[in-house]
Amino acid sequence: QVQLVESGGGLVQAGGSLRLSCSGSGSIITFNTMGWYRQAPGKQRELVATILTSGDTNYDDSVKGRFTISVDGAKNTVSLQMNSLKPEDTAVYYCNADVLWGFPPRRTIYWGQGTQVTVSS
Repeated sequence: QVQLVESGGGLVQAGGSLRLSCSGSGSIITFNTMGWYRQAPGKQRELVATILTSGDTNYDDSVKGRFTISVDGAKNTVSLQMNSLKPEDTAVYYCNADVLWGFPPRRTIYWGQGTQVTVSS
Protein backbone atom coordinates (compact mmCIF):
# COMPACT_ATOMS: atom_id res chain seq x y z
CA GLN A 1 0.00 0.00 0.00
CA VAL A 2 0.93 3.65 -0.41
CA GLN A 3 0.12 6.67 1.71
CA LEU A 4 0.35 10.36 0.85
CA VAL A 5 0.67 12.81 3.73
CA GLU A 6 0.38 16.56 3.19
CA SER A 7 1.72 19.37 5.31
CA GLY A 8 2.15 23.12 5.17
CA GLY A 9 -1.37 24.52 5.00
CA GLY A 10 -2.55 27.38 7.16
CA LEU A 11 -3.82 30.93 7.34
CA VAL A 12 -2.05 33.73 5.49
CA GLN A 13 -2.87 37.29 4.44
CA ALA A 14 -3.40 38.18 0.82
CA GLY A 15 -0.07 38.65 -0.91
CA GLY A 16 1.64 36.17 1.37
CA SER A 17 3.21 32.81 0.67
CA LEU A 18 2.82 29.21 1.75
CA ARG A 19 4.60 26.02 0.83
CA LEU A 20 2.75 22.72 0.72
CA SER A 21 4.52 19.37 0.80
CA CYS A 22 3.28 15.86 0.19
CA SER A 23 5.34 12.81 1.08
CA GLY A 24 4.64 9.34 -0.18
CA SER A 25 5.44 6.19 1.79
CA GLY A 26 5.02 2.48 1.22
CA SER A 27 6.08 0.10 -1.51
CA ILE A 28 6.65 2.83 -4.09
CA ILE A 29 8.60 1.98 -7.23
CA THR A 30 8.13 5.28 -9.03
CA PHE A 31 5.62 8.02 -9.75
CA ASN A 32 4.20 8.66 -13.19
CA THR A 33 2.59 11.97 -12.28
CA MET A 34 2.25 13.95 -9.09
CA GLY A 35 0.08 16.97 -8.56
CA TRP A 36 -2.07 19.24 -6.49
CA TYR A 37 -5.79 19.82 -6.67
CA ARG A 38 -8.02 22.07 -4.60
CA GLN A 39 -11.64 22.24 -3.58
CA ALA A 40 -13.32 25.39 -2.32
CA PRO A 41 -16.62 25.25 -0.41
CA GLY A 42 -19.52 24.57 -2.75
CA LYS A 43 -17.24 23.97 -5.73
CA GLN A 44 -15.85 20.96 -7.53
CA ARG A 45 -12.30 19.79 -7.03
CA GLU A 46 -10.03 21.41 -9.62
CA LEU A 47 -6.53 20.94 -10.92
CA VAL A 48 -3.89 23.32 -9.61
CA ALA A 49 -0.66 21.89 -10.97
CA THR A 50 0.91 18.62 -12.08
CA ILE A 51 4.44 17.43 -12.74
CA LEU A 52 5.64 14.42 -14.71
CA THR A 53 8.72 12.36 -13.93
CA SER A 54 10.24 14.08 -16.98
CA GLY A 55 9.91 17.36 -15.12
CA ASP A 56 7.24 18.74 -17.43
CA THR A 57 4.73 20.83 -15.52
CA ASN A 58 1.17 21.98 -16.08
CA TYR A 59 -0.61 24.78 -14.24
CA ASP A 60 -4.14 26.08 -14.10
CA ASP A 61 -4.25 29.55 -15.63
CA SER A 62 -5.36 31.05 -12.32
CA VAL A 63 -2.07 30.15 -10.61
CA LYS A 64 0.46 30.55 -13.44
CA GLY A 65 3.29 32.81 -12.42
CA ARG A 66 2.38 32.55 -8.74
CA PHE A 67 2.64 28.85 -7.90
CA THR A 68 5.54 26.48 -8.56
CA ILE A 69 5.36 22.70 -8.34
CA SER A 70 8.49 20.64 -7.76
CA VAL A 71 9.34 17.04 -6.94
CA ASP A 72 12.10 15.30 -5.03
CA GLY A 73 12.05 11.79 -6.43
CA ALA A 74 14.56 10.46 -3.94
CA LYS A 75 12.27 11.50 -1.10
CA ASN A 76 8.98 10.71 -2.87
CA THR A 77 7.91 14.26 -2.15
CA VAL A 78 6.04 16.82 -4.23
CA SER A 79 5.88 20.45 -3.14
CA LEU A 80 3.82 23.46 -4.12
CA GLN A 81 5.29 26.91 -3.51
CA MET A 82 2.44 29.41 -3.47
CA ASN A 83 3.28 33.11 -3.72
CA SER A 84 1.13 36.22 -4.07
CA LEU A 85 -1.79 34.37 -2.56
CA LYS A 86 -5.29 35.69 -3.12
CA PRO A 87 -8.50 35.14 -1.14
CA GLU A 88 -9.84 33.11 -4.06
CA ASP A 89 -7.01 30.60 -3.47
CA THR A 90 -8.76 29.59 -0.24
CA ALA A 91 -9.55 25.88 -0.44
CA VAL A 92 -8.62 22.44 0.78
CA TYR A 93 -5.57 21.36 -1.19
CA TYR A 94 -5.14 17.70 -2.07
CA CYS A 95 -2.02 15.89 -3.16
CA ASN A 96 -2.46 13.39 -6.00
CA ALA A 97 -0.08 10.77 -7.33
CA ASP A 98 -0.17 8.18 -10.09
CA VAL A 99 2.00 5.53 -8.48
CA LEU A 100 3.68 2.34 -9.62
CA TRP A 101 4.02 0.22 -6.50
CA GLY A 102 4.27 -3.23 -4.98
CA PHE A 103 5.20 -6.64 -6.34
CA PRO A 104 4.03 -7.56 -8.83
CA PRO A 105 3.98 -3.90 -9.81
CA ARG A 106 0.61 -2.22 -10.11
CA ARG A 107 -0.48 1.27 -10.96
CA THR A 108 -2.85 3.17 -8.68
CA ILE A 109 -3.92 6.78 -8.24
CA TYR A 110 -3.71 7.93 -4.64
CA TRP A 111 -4.98 11.04 -2.84
CA GLY A 112 -3.78 12.70 0.31
CA GLN A 113 -6.14 13.66 3.12
CA GLY A 114 -6.13 17.35 2.23
CA THR A 115 -4.75 20.44 3.92
CA GLN A 116 -6.63 23.71 4.44
CA VAL A 117 -5.29 26.92 2.93
CA THR A 118 -7.06 30.11 3.97
CA VAL A 119 -6.13 33.49 2.52
CA SER A 120 -7.57 36.52 4.29
CA SER A 121 -8.16 39.82 2.54
